[in-house]
Amino acid sequence: MPAPPHGPGVSPPFAAPPTEGRNTRLWLGLGAGALAVLLCCGGGGAAVVGLVVSGVQAIREQGRTASTDYYRALVERKYGAAYDQLCDEARKRESRAEFERRVAAEPQIADFRVGDVDTVSLTVPVDVTYPGGRQARQQVTLGQDQQTGGMEVCEVS
Repeated sequence: MPAPPHGPGVSPPFAAPPTEGRNTRLWLGLGAGALAVLLCCGGGGAAVVGLVVSGVQAIREQGRTASTDYYRALVERKYGAAYDQLCDEARKRESRAEFERRVAAEPQIADFRVGDVDTVSLTVPVDVTYPGGRQARQQVTLGQDQQTGGMEVCEVS
């Protein structure tokens, strides 16, 4: 057995616990923990915002593409291809043959310009030009295909 330490002034066999800087370490630890939580939650929030923004951009691009393909087919008098751009609801209202007859009887479109997609109402303004230079603005209402998720033309007014 070790002998007990001698009287006053003798060094203890172990070091005393440090007392200075204790609060600083506590606050640094809490700050690091808060930063980790913020990065995890903030990163998830940023990911959600990124998904929403990219989803809106995808709707705009698909809406412009569907409208452009529809009008390009009309200009080229490929009425079957234009019919293929229609949503299921529009196809139920009008058969391919009825659509082709109706569109062939309407004034021919010589040129067009597709505007920006309104992502709230899913509409697109399209400026059309007829032979002879007469112009008009048409409004395309879009719908989403239930199987592919792509945008389709549902109505033109």
